[in-house]
Amino acid sequence: MCGIVAAVAERNVQGILLEGLKRLEYRGYDSAGMAVLTADGRLERQRAAGKVAALEACLEASPLAGRVGIAHTRWATHGKPSEQNAHPHQSGDSLAVVHNGIIENFEALKAELEGQGYAFTSQTDTEVIAHLVGREFTLGQDLMAAVQRVLAMLDGAYALGVIHRGEPDTLVGARKGSPLVVGVGIEEAFLASDPLALLQVTDRFIYLQEGDVVRLRRGGSIEIFDAAGEVVERPIQVFEHGDGAASKGEYRHFMLKEIYEQPQVLAATLEGRLGDRSALIESFGIEAEALLSKAKQVHIVACGTSYHAGLVARYWLEQYAGIPTQVEVASEFRYRRVVVPKDTLFVTLSQSGETADTLAALRFAKHLGYMGSLAICNVPGSSLVRESDLTLMTQAGPEIGVASTKAFTTQLAALMLLTLGLGKVHGMDETRQEEIVHALRGLPSLMGHVLELDGEIEALSAAFADKHHALFLGRGAQFPIALEGALKLKEISYIHAEAYPAGELKHGPLALVDSEMPVISVAPNDALLDKLKSNLQEVRARGGELYVFADESVGLEEADGLHVLRLPHVDEALAPILYTLPLQLLSYHVAVLKGTDVDQPRNLAKSVTVE
Repeated sequence: MCGIVAAVAERNVQGILLEGLKRLEYRGYDSAGMAVLTADGRLERQRAAGKVAALEACLEASPLAGRVGIAHTRWATHGKPSEQNAHPHQSGDSLAVVHNGIIENFEALKAELEGQGYAFTSQTDTEVIAHLVGREFTLGQDLMAAVQRVLAMLDGAYALGVIHRGEPDTLVGARKGSPLVVGVGIEEAFLASDPLALLQVTDRFIYLQEGDVVRLRRGGSIEIFDAAGEVVERPIQVFEHGDGAASKGEYRHFMLKEIYEQPQVLAATLEGRLGDRSALIESFGIEAEALLSKAKQVHIVACGTSYHAGLVARYWLEQYAGIPTQVEVASEFRYRRVVVPKDTLFVTLSQSGETADTLAALRFAKHLGYMGSLAICNVPGSSLVRESDLTLMTQAGPEIGVASTKAFTTQLAALMLLTLGLGKVHGMDETRQEEIVHALRGLPSLMGHVLELDGEIEALSAAFADKHHALFLGRGAQFPIALEGALKLKEISYIHAEAYPAGELKHGPLALVDSEMPVISVAPNDALLDKLKSNLQEVRARGGELYVFADESVGLEEADGLHVLRLPHVDEALAPILYTLPLQLLSYHVAVLKGTDVDQPRNLAKSVTVE
């Protein structure tokens, strides 16, 4: 799984496909390949392990010439990185397919096909699709119908591009759980997993919906069928040119832009990694299932905001997967004697993948007897990714603001995927797995609803403009979110802020509470709600000003000294992700009121690459 580019044109498509692959290199990959249908009806293919440059060298030596073609960059999930496992995969010399995603039932399908005499030349799940479509095509000589029949046999996630010499002017695509767009040209059409791959040929795109199958033909014909097999129309959208990451667009600051991007980037991080009822473990890498099945403990090491994400994951991993978890600040980890229990998985978190302390901790850990390492990171090709056994890439995109926002929430999403993956192989209740998967699919929409509260949060921020201190409270998995809220406020507004578990108030921090000390709390509707309400009463009794972000069903009413902002109900497991957003917005608006440099706060750097 990684990047797809495909074309049906009135010109040779090799250059279009190669340029598209180059534009997808930012995603990270281990091999690349291309297949075309030639003018004389042959199917020709070139593949290479390594970078797109290696494929380009192959094409310079032996060019491909055709007007219909598919290309791919692969990140290994089934089978090691090699030319043999690179896409496109073929069935005989007639059909080729490229595939992003994971087919969960491929082993059973492969056994069925081998029993029918099909020979496999790779270790991938994708080759199963190629042989299935090839088999079905022989029954009806209709590529579109063959693909539709095969899709009904597949469990898992996919984005597909398929060509067959029996229909030399046709390209078929399909998507379920993995993105795929149609590029609309002039008498030509294209497919890609990301519109960025096609901007050299078009700026008009159709974003296929879940379950869609599309047939593209020479001359620019585009037919889209929904999951029920009915012909449907999807709107054409014009891609806004320009480097979106380097421009604030309509937003006053990069930080605000990045806060508002969170529904989209979280959805992108989940794409292709969720099955109907569970997480797709293979999305973590080739050895993922073996390593996760063996893991009896987890150690998470990170810095700053990433450390807070790790603290949330400790609650998740222990509650849902039943895995003992330890979380540590990277800068402390390698300066003490570390005892590593048998079969412990070492997990690092970093936005950049170059955080000096985290990278040093990984290198230190390699000598301590951990069973394996997993990096959750936003930058493919970074040192952390290269040096870890497994990787799970977040899809936050470039983050310009120094104060992390979308990198944090996508890390949380990745950590929930890890929780579900470990839970799947360690006996987590299947009903609860399915509930969380369903809630994850709906989370981007809920995040959008929270962002609609921006105006109310901006109004609340006025109360903080002349304050010098603040307290943040949370219970359970919301305590790390309180830590993150406090960090955001002090990073960009320079207000001194501290966070505590709400139950710790009476053990010291309550002495600080007065009318000049605003107290911010998050109150999802969970098992600790009643305990939290009691803690909030302790604050009110001492004259403190309370600002509570609460589930709409909680029933807290506004009163003197108690300000309540209601958030949509969310599954308890995902509340830490959702409740991060209002704290980010509060910090942002307070900083704007105080006139600080929001995107580049004093004394701080975006990526800490020195110890």
